[in-house]
Amino acid sequence: MTSYFVTRHKGAVQWARKKGIEAEHVAHFDAGLVHEGDNVLGTLPVSIVADICARGGRYFHLSLDIPADERGKELTLQDMEKFGAVLEEFDVRRV
Repeated sequence: MTSYFVTRHKGAVQWARKKGIEAEHVAHFDAGLVHEGDNVLGTLPVSIVADICARGGRYFHLSLDIPADERGKELTLQDMEKFGAVLEEFDVRRV
């Protein structure tokens, strides 16, 4: 089983380390890498999440409550905590 943390943001990587999350950090992700039982963490498009789930992987979405005036900015570790960063598991299927 492999765990991947997909993000381009240093603050998110620092947040994951502080939380004790052990995963391979990657800036971009190809769902074709997923094997049964792999974990993928991040903020990915729903179509990629559906591919992850179809391949037997588990997807954990990095959820934050970011105010409109803070969107589009590089977030720090402190920002991640301030905006309530949490990982939530989603199981997505195409219909």
